[in-house]
Amino acid sequence: MADKIINLDGVEVTFFKSSKAKNINISIKPNRGVRVSVPRFVSFKNAERFAHQKMDWMKKHLSKMQTLENKATVFNMDTKFSTKQHQLHIIKKDISSCKTIIKNGLLKVLVPISVQVSSNECQAYIRQAIEHTWRKEAKELLPKRTAELAQIHGFKFNKVSIRNSKTRWGSCSYNNNINLSLHLMMLPDHLIDYVILHELAHTKEKNHGVHFWNLLDKLSGNAKGLDKEVKQYRIGVY
Repeated sequence: MADKIINLDGVEVTFFKSSKAKNINISIKPNRGVRVSVPRFVSFKNAERFAHQKMDWMKKHLSKMQTLENKATVFNMDTKFSTKQHQLHIIKKDISSCKTIIKNGLLKVLVPISVQVSSNECQAYIRQAIEHTWRKEAKELLPKRTAELAQIHGFKFNKVSIRNSKTRWGSCSYNNNINLSLHLMMLPDHLIDYVILHELAHTKEKNHGVHFWNLLDKLSGNAKGLDKEVKQYRIGVY
């Protein structure tokens, strides 16, 4: 079933059916607006009534999201943007749909002549291409760097997995499996190291108690300061 876009009290809301959804869920993310996932057994009409009841909440969070979006890049043909290993080039071509080429240190996003680069659809595609490149780089760099830091500081871990986590930079399981977000690739190198050290410290100290912060401070030299610096970045805003 196709998405349904409705204007509710001046707010454009996209409703879509989801086979995974067990309840009606409202999400508000940068450059995506308000999206409502609707279980297959719930009608769009009921989902619309539910969204109306949450209007005050939506408007409050949309205001916060607008502030974040204003900090984000609006990509155009002249935008200078680089990942760790690739430079973005946006190129107009006589093609029918957008295409990505990652090769020789370049991230080429080919855009049909008929498509406006400033359109929401094209901007979303460019961000997907960047995140795809970050994933590729993260898989090459982060497990290796984790192993290096673990060896330097005498830590042992089970394995490293790269996730498209939108809520946290990293995590460490009870079994010392470390998950790192591909979005770490947007951070400067010293903050990537800090996040990795943070998760390695959890292989010995599972909570965020005094012993954990003392250990992390010893490892990083300035745990609280670096933690504050990391919090200046927002996943999905670049």
